[in-house]
Amino acid sequence: QVQVVESGGGSVQTGGSLRLSCAASGYTYCIGWFRQAPGKEREKVATTIYLSNSGTNIADSVKGRFTASRDNPKNTVYLQMNSLQPNDTAKYYCAAGPFRITAPDRCAYDYWGQGTQVTVSS
Repeated sequence: QVQVVESGGGSVQTGGSLRLSCAASGYTYCIGWFRQAPGKEREKVATTIYLSNSGTNIADSVKGRFTASRDNPKNTVYLQMNSLQPNDTAKYYCAAGPFRITAPDRCAYDYWGQGTQVTVSS
C-alpha cells in the first residue's frame, strides 16, 4: 500500500503563486495531480512518469502557468502554480500508481491523498 500526502495549499490573491508537494511512501511509476471544484468534475492537471521528463504532461487549461517536476529519489512531485486565477480554486489531489497498459495515459491511479485546498480570491 502506497501512502500519498499532499501539502502546500492555501489562499492567495489573483496572480499569486503556490507550490504543492506530493510525497509517495514508495516507488510509483505514475504520480499525478488532479483538482475538483465544487459542482464540477474532477480534472487531471498534471502527470509525471518515473525517470521520464517526456512523460510529464500538463493540462491545456493550465499550461503556461503550472509546471510539474519530480524528484525520483524522494518519490515526490511538485506542482508549481503561477498566475493563479479564481477559477483555479479547487481541492487539489495527488494520486499515484503503477503502469497499466489499459489505463488512460497508461497510469493506474490506485492511491490517493486527502487533498489540499487552493483558494484564489479576486
